Amino acid sequence: MPAAHPLPRSGETLPLTLGELRNSHYAQVANRSIKDEMRGNLIALLKSGATIFPGIVGYEDTVVPQIVNAVLSKQNFILLGLRGQAKSRILRALTALLDERTPYVAGCEIRDNPFHPLCRRCRELVSDRGDATAIAYMTREERYVEKLATPDVTVADLIGDIDPIKAARGGENLASELTMHYGLLPRANRGIFAINELPDLAGKIQVALFNIMQEGDVQIKGYPVRLELDVALVFSANPEDYTARGKIVTPLKDRIGSEIRTHYPETIEEGIAITSQEAWEARGPGIEIPSYMREIVELIAFSAREDKKVDKRSGVSQRLPISTMELVISNAERRALINQEEVIVPRVSDIYAALPGITGKLELEYEGELKGADTVVKDLIATAVRKTYDKHFGDIDTQQIEMWFNLGGTVKLDDAISADAALAELSGIQGLMEKVSALGLKLSDNSPVLVGGAEFLLEGMVAHRKLSRNEERGFGAQEKQSRKQETHKMEIDYEDWERGRRSRRGYN
Repeated sequence: MPAAHPLPRSGETLPLTLGELRNSHYAQVANRSIKDEMRGNLIALLKSGATIFPGIVGYEDTVVPQIVNAVLSKQNFILLGLRGQAKSRILRALTALLDERTPYVAGCEIRDNPFHPLCRRCRELVSDRGDATAIAYMTREERYVEKLATPDVTVADLIGDIDPIKAARGGENLASELTMHYGLLPRANRGIFAINELPDLAGKIQVALFNIMQEGDVQIKGYPVRLELDVALVFSANPEDYTARGKIVTPLKDRIGSEIRTHYPETIEEGIAITSQEAWEARGPGIEIPSYMREIVELIAFSAREDKKVDKRSGVSQRLPISTMELVISNAERRALINQEEVIVPRVSDIYAALPGITGKLELEYEGELKGADTVVKDLIATAVRKTYDKHFGDIDTQQIEMWFNLGGTVKLDDAISADAALAELSGIQGLMEKVSALGLKLSDNSPVLVGGAEFLLEGMVAHRKLSRNEERGFGAQEKQSRKQETHKMEIDYEDWERGRRSRRGYN
């Protein structure tokens, strides 16, 4: 991503002293504040038509314009959203708005601006050596400092503390600025300082934070320290944290320029694009992921976000479809390795093998806990399969297939069965293989692809209660049950649930 002022120009060497820097063509650029620098480089990107945040999908018309406005306004901002909404990734991507290299006084702990040094050591150094003062450079990545807020963070961690050892070695008085050991915030001087999960930060630490960012001063063990830091402060927070673990103190919230709300993908296509980008799919040649499998995996997350049995306040992270897709591919890969197959095609049954990767990412409501995590997830998978089936097979007549099963036909497909063996079983079902042409498949396609399509059709019929499926018999005719029998099957003993409630909560 191009910067507004590349450093250095072609054929030039980097200035190594203050005098050389002062006489260079980018002396004025090097003297910009961090927010002016980000604004200038952002303006250059907007004029060039370049993508502001490559790899961030679904925020082009919502979150990104708001971040652009905040940067153009030279504001500190906070990203507010549920887990798995790319908040940390966006904050780290802000380094693309920084210059490629930035000069500072060599050896300075807080990377002082050579033209306007803050710390006493650098002021004295520039005063003594003048234009001969040595200059060093830091990259974009070195100018980004991130801290995860936890209740045990102290003022010393963020701002700094008096270092008695440094005072003893230098023969300095403890009241001297030269005895201070700088914390994370001063060390982020002339860079971006990000704090994740801001509400988890203790109230008194938040007070020290807004004091240093607004007035530039703070007291460390009774010793007043004034640091007019040049830093862009950005934060992230989860709305659940405001009540569950802590809150942002009002004075700090008032000093944050923009509160930008993130969100989950708004369309299946956006979700698929994110999952395809983030999931580890490139494991070598031979892996083919059907489009309907991508849709089903993504719909599991979309269905979970709408399900009343899933806690809405906690949210359903985008990591759910990402990890699910990886596990689905792994199960298909395992099957191919066992059967020595070169083509790897995930099937719907592989999603059930990914159950452990789904249950761990859902927080359930009371009703969901009553039913159990496995049951809730299986219902979500069935919902996703049904919706995808309706898209691809909605107008297809399946009576011939149903008739075959009603006459006593059954098919059991183990998730480790080879594609050729599975195809031989499925080919015996009247009318089945002809119907998979709705997916764009041909009978001349390879076995793994055909088996995957045929199994998807059968799973869709199960989801619509046209067929039944169980672990022992596999696919079969839909069992007829009376309403009384169905009700009895769904009953749950409350006392047994109550005894196991604590252990289940501990597991989740």
